[in-house]
Amino acid sequence: MVDLPRRLVAEALGTAILVATVVGSGIMADRLTDDVALALLGNTLPTGAILVVLIVILGRISGAHFNPVVTLVLRLRREIEANVATFYILAQIAGGIAGTLIAHAMFELPILQVSTTVRTGTGQWLAEAVAAFGLVFTILAGLRFRSDAIPWLVGLYITAAYWFTASTSFANPAVAISRALSNTFAGIRPVDLPGFIVAEVIGALIAMWLAGWLLAELKPTASLANPKLKAAE
Repeated sequence: MVDLPRRLVAEALGTAILVATVVGSGIMADRLTDDVALALLGNTLPTGAILVVLIVILGRISGAHFNPVVTLVLRLRREIEANVATFYILAQIAGGIAGTLIAHAMFELPILQVSTTVRTGTGQWLAEAVAAFGLVFTILAGLRFRSDAIPWLVGLYITAAYWFTASTSFANPAVAISRALSNTFAGIRPVDLPGFIVAEVIGALIAMWLAGWLLAELKPTASLANPKLKAAE
């Protein structure tokens, strides 16, 4: 197993690159077009693509969570220790904030910002619950059936969720916190964060519960377990 310091650096680095991609591509798209739909597409494709890359290159080091709700779910499933989960979440948040600041620096914007983009209301909260539910369920189903495909599954899911959710699928408290520090295309007002984070946690917990039931290995029936009973039928 990889030692904890390297795992934490992987989580911080991965989340930083993810957020830099989200914020940076949002800034670039907003500069290149006044068409909001085209700008969103320009924000969507890099995000899905970078997720595939990050999960492939860092997955074997830290598990490539890059998301506090993913870490929370794996902790509740007893797949990660409590103290490690806490350090993971702190690393993810710190990395995400660094990613935002780096994106600002690359585009020569004020480094420290606070978003004024309004993202609130029951539709937005429901969308975030759905987004987080789908992400966590995708990960758990991937772990159950096709762990080698998880990078593509996650990248494609987020690409799709940008468009079918009203919130454009944050699905990640660390990313949401980081985006609150960017008054750009990808931003969210700090005051709107609690609703998003609560919704993301709820969605993730529902996904964990459903996956625990739906994806459980089937127990053999009496006839299948006992060849003599099978033959007698």
